[in-house]
Amino acid sequence: MAERDNRRGRGRNREDETPEFADRLVAINRVSKTVKGGKRFGFAALVVVGDQKGRVGFGKGKAKEVPEAIRKATEQAKRQMIRVPLREGRTLHHDMEGRHGAGKVVMRTAPEGTGIIAGGPMRAVFEMLGIKDVVSKSLGSQNPYNMIRATMDGLTKESSPRQVAARRGKKVADILKKDEAPAAAPAAAEA
Repeated sequence: MAERDNRRGRGRNREDETPEFADRLVAINRVSKTVKGGKRFGFAALVVVGDQKGRVGFGKGKAKEVPEAIRKATEQAKRQMIRVPLREGRTLHHDMEGRHGAGKVVMRTAPEGTGIIAGGPMRAVFEMLGIKDVVSKSLGSQNPYNMIRATMDGLTKESSPRQVAARRGKKVADILKKDEAPAAAPAAAEA
């Protein structure tokens, strides 16, 4: 009996330990099905969830009622979260592109104070991720589903200097020195 109580206690503690997630409803779509007696309406919801510290996910849910569709989408988003390394906790490490179907997005790092320059669905992803400064552009499809998938595709390609160093078997300082050397040379020539 004591073991059963112990197991129950562990489950409750695990729920308390999970970080609090913020969610953003991106789109709600009313869909109808024509049946013999008329039309039956349902709802499809697209939700982005994140901890605003480098983790983000999106999900879609369908149900007869809006709150149920949102709940399903939120649960799916929490299951599909990815971790994205951020530079100084505010922007991306490097510029990148993401694609999904006809949707293409371009994301660029930005200096401090720029803010989030992004449209609709992309803005929701960046806010839930915790990015403060980014410049982005969506090309092609304006469908929110494709835009979010393209954004997530680009964010999965993001790599930090630490990850690059581990992949190459070098130290982080060696990689950063090589990247900063060309930028320092023109500054010295001007002086």
